[in-house]
Amino acid sequence: MKLAKHLTALSVALFVCGSAQAADTMDPELREKAGRAVDAGLRYLRAHQSEDGSWSESVGVTALALRAFIESHRGYNESDGAFITRPIGFIMANVREDGSISEIAQKKNYNTAVSLTALAATKNPDYATTIANGQKFLTGLQLDEPDGYEPDHKYYGGIGYGGDERPDLSNQYMALEALKATAADEDDPVWDKALTFVSRAQNYSETNDQEWAGNDGGFVYMPGYSPHEGLESYGGMTSAGLLSLLFAGADKSDPRVKAAYDWIRANYTLEENPGAGKQGLFYYYNVFAKCMYVYGETEIVDTNGVAHNWREDLARKLISLQQKDGSWYNPDSPRWWEGNKDLVTAWSVIALNAALRD
Repeated sequence: MKLAKHLTALSVALFVCGSAQAADTMDPELREKAGRAVDAGLRYLRAHQSEDGSWSESVGVTALALRAFIESHRGYNESDGAFITRPIGFIMANVREDGSISEIAQKKNYNTAVSLTALAATKNPDYATTIANGQKFLTGLQLDEPDGYEPDHKYYGGIGYGGDERPDLSNQYMALEALKATAADEDDPVWDKALTFVSRAQNYSETNDQEWAGNDGGFVYMPGYSPHEGLESYGGMTSAGLLSLLFAGADKSDPRVKAAYDWIRANYTLEENPGAGKQGLFYYYNVFAKCMYVYGETEIVDTNGVAHNWREDLARKLISLQQKDGSWYNPDSPRWWEGNKDLVTAWSVIALNAALRD
């Protein structure tokens, strides 16, 4: 691991592989409105922070909220006071001997991954040991030969919640995001193994060796399974899949990347989570924003030839959905914690931070 050497040089956690963007990627008036929306969301989070520094008594939600503050245009850091140092303290208080960071036995991957990404965003070398141990925990969750999974198994290379659950693309992308943000060794076999699993969650029979695979280029939740009707691709997982491919080293010339991006072009919308309706809507906004930033193009030309500035579209949509108290939540579908204002507000601010970042 080269973590200790590189941690202080890290840029904002996620965006280590994003390309530079020109300052005029968003209308100035809209950029100002989006910045005010971020500020209102952060005020909501600050007003609803528990005395122990947590949000919703959850390591995962706390880490996401912390990240929202640190990555914002305000550039908050530990010198700004207790509203930053207390959540870090809460996260550190839940570091386990096995390297995981979680207040519960379930969802260890999710909680550890988002915690590592938030800690990396602080750029504080004091957390280097915690991050290195967390990296080992995450890579240890990956299913491979020592776990009885050969390369031809559909779950090979996958990462799940951290218990006995099957691996899924959502947990996979979060783990890869954390490993990328914390400068995990690029030569570690975790990346190639991850590509094997990610490829098997893609509806792209040209590169997916699973019999169920279609050929629209999008992604499902796990190989051969979707929580929605049939095995149709949907927005949240397609953005997660494309982001995972990019994190794991695939470039824009890779046929899997091309196919996933073409699915996004063919299904471009921010009115819903395409393929899933209102379910997982804010999860979709969050991962879509991060994916598009890392992909590095401001303009998406859909398959009808219509050009879309995703930054402006996303900013307008999130501004329109923000509640008067500064929060966000999903009134149409509380499934997957989208009725939790702390979580959904953190996701929304992180998405806006990506849209606003040059």
